[in-house]
Amino acid sequence: MEHINIYPTHQHGNLSLRRGIPYPFGATFVLGGINFSIYSAHATSCTLVLFDQGEREPFAEIPFPEDFRIGHVFAMIVFDLNYENLEYGYRFDGPWDPEDGDLYDPSNILLDPYAKSIGGREVWGTPPDWSDPYRYRAHIPLNDYDWGDDRSPGIPVEELVIYEMHVRGFTRHPSSGVQHPGTFDGLREKIPYLNDLGVNAVELMPIFEFDEFEYSHRINPLTGDPLFNYWGYSTVGFFAPKAGYAANGPSGRQSHELKNLVKALHASGIEVFLDVVFNHTSEGNANGPTISFRGIDNKTYYMLDPDGSYRNYSGTGNTLNCNHPVVREMVIDCLRYWVYEYHIDGFRFDLASILGRDQDGTPLVSPPLIEALALDPILAQTKLIAEAWDAGGLYQVGSFPDFGRWAEWNGRYRGALRRWLKGDSGVIGEVARRIAGSPDLYATRGPTASINFITCHDGFTLNDLFSYNRKHNLANGESGRDGSDENDSWNCGVEGPTDTPAINALRARMIRNAITILMVSHGVPMILSGDEYGHTKYGNNNTYCHDNAVNWFNWDQLVVSSDLYRFFKTIIAFRQAHRVLRSTEFIMLQGPEDGDDAAEGEEQEEGEPEETTVNAEPEPEEAALDLLFEECPRLAWHGVNTGKPEWAGWNTTLAFTLCDSAADDLIYVAMNMHWQPLTFELPAPPEGMSWHLSVDTNASPPGDIYEVGGEPRLGDQAAISLGARAVVVLVARR
Repeated sequence: MEHINIYPTHQHGNLSLRRGIPYPFGATFVLGGINFSIYSAHATSCTLVLFDQGEREPFAEIPFPEDFRIGHVFAMIVFDLNYENLEYGYRFDGPWDPEDGDLYDPSNILLDPYAKSIGGREVWGTPPDWSDPYRYRAHIPLNDYDWGDDRSPGIPVEELVIYEMHVRGFTRHPSSGVQHPGTFDGLREKIPYLNDLGVNAVELMPIFEFDEFEYSHRINPLTGDPLFNYWGYSTVGFFAPKAGYAANGPSGRQSHELKNLVKALHASGIEVFLDVVFNHTSEGNANGPTISFRGIDNKTYYMLDPDGSYRNYSGTGNTLNCNHPVVREMVIDCLRYWVYEYHIDGFRFDLASILGRDQDGTPLVSPPLIEALALDPILAQTKLIAEAWDAGGLYQVGSFPDFGRWAEWNGRYRGALRRWLKGDSGVIGEVARRIAGSPDLYATRGPTASINFITCHDGFTLNDLFSYNRKHNLANGESGRDGSDENDSWNCGVEGPTDTPAINALRARMIRNAITILMVSHGVPMILSGDEYGHTKYGNNNTYCHDNAVNWFNWDQLVVSSDLYRFFKTIIAFRQAHRVLRSTEFIMLQGPEDGDDAAEGEEQEEGEPEETTVNAEPEPEEAALDLLFEECPRLAWHGVNTGKPEWAGWNTTLAFTLCDSAADDLIYVAMNMHWQPLTFELPAPPEGMSWHLSVDTNASPPGDIYEVGGEPRLGDQAAISLGARAVVVLVARR
């Protein structure tokens, strides 16, 4: 039986046409041809523009016949095209009325929002032809990749140790020694390193197609070097992998190369998360380029003020209109595509609070897009992580609408721990809550809703956090105005690098303190690539525009800083060896109420602290009493004296025990952020067990940390001395 839809009904020159299929949007293969489908509610006409690959002039421009328009969708099948050598775009005509939000100009050739592969930036850093009338070109990739038996590692959330990294920066440095530096293939060669470090999830900074030449008009005022859009938080195409990140980008094989990387990471037990940017696009404000969305349907895709100007909740000039039904469907289609086509395991959403704003910018109580992503059947096993704030002042850490699915970058963990580490007063109560998994923020979700971090791509590295009191951003070409002024950092007495041994020793200890506390906190830890060897950005806390050693992973430093690297990998292994650190529920919490820290100088009452339990809903009194008598797992707070934490705001010392009787697991952690050594009384371990030393950040390597199973027994089982600004971790052994 023949298919009637393989027969053309129209002719344009030597090309045969037929009315198309309106859904799915984009360019898709059908019997004998390619179906082109694109949405525009306000255009009066649309023309399909076809190029041979690399040619400046199109070989055909085909206006969509009126009967090829179904509702607000232009759909057409074109037969017998050489798809392997094909590039395509669109022209749209319609009203030019900026005050009403219409910006139609048929002289522009526009990129398909659903383009699965995009040319024009195939080799990173190769300047484009600025006179080309169509600089970002849509391709149609073949879906012919053999995934074999690839499956997601399916790692439970509580088991994750996330490693935030930049694809290009990870292997671009000459010291990387890979065959194709700065590419997906280069990263694939370094998977054994990730396994050795012990991380089991990589969070890749943006890999959707973007234009590294977005800031090409700017130079580094200190060196005269050009500045790039290095980070990539400025999307050109949401469905296409960055061609310039592929060794095979010039041959259009970036899709295969990325899939090879994902497949190899999965085979090594590592999940792959993508940092996705749905809050804005690279078209910027009214002075930005017209690439795609602006010329197709400006007032559908962007939030506009009544006068047609762009609402700017992203801080970059425009805001994607995420809760318009068409835009919402595009976001869902995009994430589904990355999951089924690229086997992606999770997504971190940049400025995710924008996804919860209505079309007029009002924050919604029950945002339809966030709910749809949470309940989508294809995304059901996918991790969803929100950066729960935006540049418009909306801060939702602890209150992001989660629908039982969303986790959050816990910015309050970062702030509290940074202040605690440098010895600030008035923070002890909040630190206790953050270490306990933030029960005040995630009472109904559990500690795994909290992605704990102290550093990330945005801000100081861990080395710089303890080397600089202020940002040093002049190299960004913005006269030092960019980047946050609130870093909660401490230079340990000297701004920047120093040859003073005592200061360098203190800085190294502070780094060890930070990663230790991160790894013994409930929640999901995330570390920044390069922190494991002490990478410095020389005090620049906003290195979005530097494609150089400021951002590149320096593999030689792993040798120079081998003691620090050993500490990182050993503390990660420690976390993975102790189930009590990876609880999915809030365990018994005795300590401050879920409010402000005790006022400075306020005395704690004598007697045993009251034990409380954090629950999704208040429990009946009888149930609460039962919980008081439960066996481990439990969390108990201590001070320099066992069972007697001092919650006064001036205090900078705190200890706690974590116990899981089912796993025969007992850990003691003491933190002395004071500038003088102190002695901590130790709680008595269960009968038949004794304390063994796992971590002492005040000790010189290799005595600063011991391998799991090789911890030495303490000679004094009743007390332990902590050096100034130091952390100790003990384990009880039989």
